[in-house]
Amino acid sequence: MREIVPTRFDPWSKHPTAAKVLLDPAGKRLDSAQFARMISGAEQAARDLIFLVGGAAGLPPAWRESAARNNMRNKGDLLLSLSEMTMPHELARVVLAEQIYRAFTLLRGHPYPK
Repeated sequence: MREIVPTRFDPWSKHPTAAKVLLDPAGKRLDSAQFARMISGAEQAARDLIFLVGGAAGLPPAWRESAARNNMRNKGDLLLSLSEMTMPHELARVVLAEQIYRAFTLLRGHPYPK
């Protein structure tokens, strides 16, 4: 996990084959089981996932447009909503980390997700 400066980083050129998952309130809503299936699909395809959380100003509009465009082309990019509620980006990172941990424990048969 690292913080980046959007004007100095382009996830599409830096990680061209990875699927980008951009957290956005207007994105698709998944429950924990659906999220785990998304992780499993990337794992089975041996495809990296890059999760991007916007700062206080949100994500750059061009990034959201690229993700939406690539999603329509079935290139694996996704706008994902953690909640319709507004939350600080620091909290969104914690919620995302917990959901990634939950997904892996669910996929490995660990009893944590109950």
